[in-house]
Amino acid sequence: MTKGEEKYGWTEGDTPIHITAEAYNSILSQAQHDAPVESCGYALGTIGADGSILITENRNLTNIDHSEEHFSFDPKEQFAAIRYAREHGLKVIGNWHSHPASPSRPSAEDKRLVLDPTAYYLILSLAPDVSGYPYVAEGEPVLNAFRIVSGRVTRYPVIVRKKNRN
Repeated sequence: MTKGEEKYGWTEGDTPIHITAEAYNSILSQAQHDAPVESCGYALGTIGADGSILITENRNLTNIDHSEEHFSFDPKEQFAAIRYAREHGLKVIGNWHSHPASPSRPSAEDKRLVLDPTAYYLILSLAPDVSGYPYVAEGEPVLNAFRIVSGRVTRYPVIVRKKNRN
């Protein structure tokens, strides 16, 4: 049993999600810039024939709540990001938000507000207490992806690709 399963009761997904260094750095930069307010956006990318997921782009969205504890997307930016994805042959893999002062795990509010059980919900913690081991060094920001179905949480580790592979 992993630390997350033991401590938070989630299950571990069988396939990690890959993200380009550029997309990861864009999410991290926005989260650091906006802290202590939560940041948010869409993770765009591709899904391979084998089901593998690669996030290639981040579309930052404005947290119109300007809150340290929750977020809401700007609807105009949200629709523009979806239009951008379609125009560029990308899929909306999921949405992301930051936890500036809490771990990379869904809060009770995150679980309650889930609208799409097929989407991935990515959470970047700037103050992690759950390691992304073996993918993230202890003490570094942690980005995990989650699927939440009927309140049950499955975690998918996110692996940053140092170089893009074609």
